Amino acid sequence: MKMVVYGCCAASWRRCVVMSLRLLFLLPAGLPVRSQGESQSDNKQMDNITIRQGETLFLSCSQGDFVTHTAWLNRSSILYAGEDKWSVDSRVSLVTLNQDEFTIKIEDVDLADEGQYICAVQTSSRPRTTSVHIIVQVPPKIVNLSKDLVVNEGSNVTLMCLANGKPEPAIGWRMLSPSDDSLSSDSEVLEIPFISRYRAGVYECTASNDIAVDTQTVELTVNYPPSVSDGRDVGVTLGQRGVLQCEADAVPEADFEWYRDDRRIFSDFDGIEIEDAGAFSKLTFFNVSEADYGNYTCIAINKLGSANTSIILYGPGAVQDGNSGTSTVFTPTCLLLVVLLQLLLKF
Repeated sequence: MKMVVYGCCAASWRRCVVMSLRLLFLLPAGLPVRSQGESQSDNKQMDNITIRQGETLFLSCSQGDFVTHTAWLNRSSILYAGEDKWSVDSRVSLVTLNQDEFTIKIEDVDLADEGQYICAVQTSSRPRTTSVHIIVQVPPKIVNLSKDLVVNEGSNVTLMCLANGKPEPAIGWRMLSPSDDSLSSDSEVLEIPFISRYRAGVYECTASNDIAVDTQTVELTVNYPPSVSDGRDVGVTLGQRGVLQCEADAVPEADFEWYRDDRRIFSDFDGIEIEDAGAFSKLTFFNVSEADYGNYTCIAINKLGSANTSIILYGPGAVQDGNSGTSTVFTPTCLLLVVLLQLLLKF
């Protein structure tokens, strides 16, 4: 008959073991129960065994001569009595049982398996026990992590990372991409006050103990209004192709609008094409005419603001400084006035 021993929680651990052995081996009721302070040459304490979660644990004790009964116990529950399995746990099985050795194994060890195990042997004269304490180590696992964030520039940001494990894992943060060693934390929390666009990127949380390392990442997106690069003036001969380019830095990406004076320009209008690609916009003239020369404005817009720049399309008779947005035209009349002024200064 198989059984599990209950009702020992109110007694001492050693008294529970003796009660289990009495039921298992049908020992006489007069079996002495020694206190922990007494010398017990028949009770051996082995060194602690440390094992990692998921591994297989082997429990072995020596038998010796004249053994009549033997058993492995976990706290107050009997796992094996000789060849008879009492445990209902499918992970527990018998490995070896002979005159010299009694070995069982527990597969896929978990934290709940941690604790005291006893090998009890009944000889023809008296019982003896061998006990061992099992310590289960658990690799770290991140169980709570901030989700990917989208914030506006200037906001205060807090990233949180929580992990379990045994021994208790050490937790840290770092900026992974782009790499920045100056932005890190040795705790569960990373605070980033008044965040700038240069702090956007991927942040990594690391949880580590003596067993392993677990890492997870958070992507932080920082929104900011557009800034536009200075426009570069373009000189084109009549009848040729002319291209004005505009570049904007913004998150989210900017939408572009083109203007000639106060009039907005649209694609496919008067031989003009507007092409937007990410941070760039191009205004293309396929056949430049005299009427096309002048000042154009590119405006970049997102939900946080706008920025603009002016670009001049000029002909071969104008001299530009490249990015001034203004043009200066020298005519033969101007040159004549300069010569006459120089002659007058001589007199």
